[in-house]
Amino acid sequence: MDRLIYTAMTGAKHVFMQQAGTANNLANASTVGFKAQEHRFRAVPVQGGGMPTRAFVVDASVGDVFDEGPLMFTGRNLDVAVQGPGWLAVQLPDGSEAYTRAGSLDVDVTGLLQTKSGHTVVGDGGPINIPPDNRIEIATDGTVSVVPKFGTPNTANAIGRIKLVNPPERDLVRGADGLFRTRDNQPAAADERVKVAPGTLEGSNVNVTDAMVNLISLSRQFEMQIKLLQTADTNAQRADQLLSLNA
Repeated sequence: MDRLIYTAMTGAKHVFMQQAGTANNLANASTVGFKAQEHRFRAVPVQGGGMPTRAFVVDASVGDVFDEGPLMFTGRNLDVAVQGPGWLAVQLPDGSEAYTRAGSLDVDVTGLLQTKSGHTVVGDGGPINIPPDNRIEIATDGTVSVVPKFGTPNTANAIGRIKLVNPPERDLVRGADGLFRTRDNQPAAADERVKVAPGTLEGSNVNVTDAMVNLISLSRQFEMQIKLLQTADTNAQRADQLLSLNA
């Protein structure tokens, strides 16, 4: 009897956690550069005397899906999408480095090139500062150039290059802020093979249809686990009644 309770209780708990992960994926189906997460379960035997047949269901791992999302042309000069594998490097408030594929950039009041979430874009020589009264152009290799709005027209001056990296996916860890970091928190080396598409954004790689079907399936699984717990409780009550009659 208790074997059923162990399995159903832990199964319901982790199905609920997987529902939360799937719901988070759905909530970010329209978030630029978002990477979906998936939960993997496995059974683990309970350690202890007299419990060789008991097992828990555990969340073995939470994996990140690094498939490329759809590219959406915007025509905006500060929008860039990483083509294929690779990441944009950004600087966090504590000075450390993190990585994102959300290439909707902007310029703050001090002229720093930043992401929409306010993280400073890392350049080959540090933060990239945009002079005032200039039009910005970003090349496929990440080079940022400015063209003066006044004076000599069509004179482009390169002022920096966005740091583009491509560390192994197994070495990346997602933070609570949605940005990725290396496991050892060391900056990844720039990779000249990484290219960007100017005037384009990468959409979320969440498949809404699959996520909705998965959410319904998980809901049914959760209900089944709860019914198993109720069945175990009913069986225990009936066993107590039989034992009391025999007594």
